[in-house]
Amino acid sequence: MSEEIRNIEPKDLWESFYAITQIPRPSKKELKAAQFVKEYGEKLGLSTFMDEVGNVVISKPATPGYENRKTIVLQGHIDMVPQANSGSNFNFDTDPIDAYIDGDWVTARDTTLGADNGIGVAAGMAILKSTDIEHGPIEVLVTIDEETGMTGAFKLQPNLLKGDILINLDTEDENEISIGCAGGIDVNATWTYQDETTIVGDKAYEIKIAGLKGGHSGLDIHLGRGNASKLMGRLLKRTIKEYGVRLASINCGNMRNAIPREGFSVVTIDSENVDGFKQLVEELKLVWTNELGRAEPNLLLEIKEVEMPTTLIPEMVQDDLVNAVCAARNGIMRMSDSMPGVVETSSNLSIVKSAKGEITIQCLTRSFVDTARDGIASSLESCFQLAGAKVELTGAYPGWKPNPDSEILKVMRNTYQKINAKAAGEVAMHAGLECGILGATYPNWDMVSIGPTIRNPHSPDEKVHIASVERFWEFLKESLKNAPLK
Repeated sequence: MSEEIRNIEPKDLWESFYAITQIPRPSKKELKAAQFVKEYGEKLGLSTFMDEVGNVVISKPATPGYENRKTIVLQGHIDMVPQANSGSNFNFDTDPIDAYIDGDWVTARDTTLGADNGIGVAAGMAILKSTDIEHGPIEVLVTIDEETGMTGAFKLQPNLLKGDILINLDTEDENEISIGCAGGIDVNATWTYQDETTIVGDKAYEIKIAGLKGGHSGLDIHLGRGNASKLMGRLLKRTIKEYGVRLASINCGNMRNAIPREGFSVVTIDSENVDGFKQLVEELKLVWTNELGRAEPNLLLEIKEVEMPTTLIPEMVQDDLVNAVCAARNGIMRMSDSMPGVVETSSNLSIVKSAKGEITIQCLTRSFVDTARDGIASSLESCFQLAGAKVELTGAYPGWKPNPDSEILKVMRNTYQKINAKAAGEVAMHAGLECGILGATYPNWDMVSIGPTIRNPHSPDEKVHIASVERFWEFLKESLKNAPLK
């Protein structure tokens, strides 16, 4: 039973996390969960405030003897990525997450778990509730809409918080302290068209690509996983060229910051070309299995005959779309010179979707270097414009430049060494932590990011390691106890 999660140690943290999983909170629809956090602070008798967009700030005084410590802001985001397995009837707007214990991990049935970043929020809530943890002044900041635009971070007003130090709780490896993160920008392409009628005598088939691992478009971009949108583009280009296939609809990916796990398209084809079409699909399945190897052992490519659609995408638009998907840059663009083994710049072709006379493509480009981010975005803009699309670049956010001389980093470096008898890894994340945006609003903040071990975020395979949560909790408590003096 999922309620068993509430009995895991540390109980206050896991009880808060379980309570959060029971409140639907997909990005853009997480205000009920934010309200829950606000009421939690008020019930504890702490100074609590919700701003106009839904961010929550809860302040807790220092424990006796720690009043001379710098104020620390503990920060996490309340929204989650809504990803479900194909065929699931789960409704993220109404249904609680079905979380459960699976051996050494907590995971969810058929959906994302929301440990990203429910665990971080729950840790902040547990600190607020505690009566036996020594710490200086604390402010817990819970932001909204991190996953689809970082709206909460962008809209956070200056002078609202009094803290000197930010400990972001959104890192996903217990053995790492994050000291920097990539910035990002969205590239959005749109085609509009007038539907054409289908051809009498043709047959219709649905093409399905599934079984891919997907994952976080930043943290997992180096793992060589298949991208359903790119694979669909390849398949469509071959079948159009060799068998005159016509595209009726396409639906690949559903989150701008997730590697597309699944893709679907409906095509029509002359009856005489069906056998060759089917043979080509089988050939591509073998090709992709060979190419992706161990990275995608569960790759599924299949077709089935379906009812003939009433309309088709115009042939010229179809060809422009397919060529653009095939040409668009995707994956790692550059590795970092200063941080060996770290991806510096990447792009993820996330969503390709048609509906009601419009086709949309969404890409998310990331880099530690803002000019490199903008360069790749410009390249994609050119690609889509040459294919006849209207292109917009939106949602740009800055990176967070590492500071190896950070005062709180020195404290946490020493604390981790003392607890674990080994050094923590110090990394810059190829992901869009809110730290870069928050640091632009609060330039005085000294910042680090930590968290327990989470695997496969942004996918239905998401899970959080139980033992790592307890170790993360001890690390956080000791770090607060040893906070720098004012």
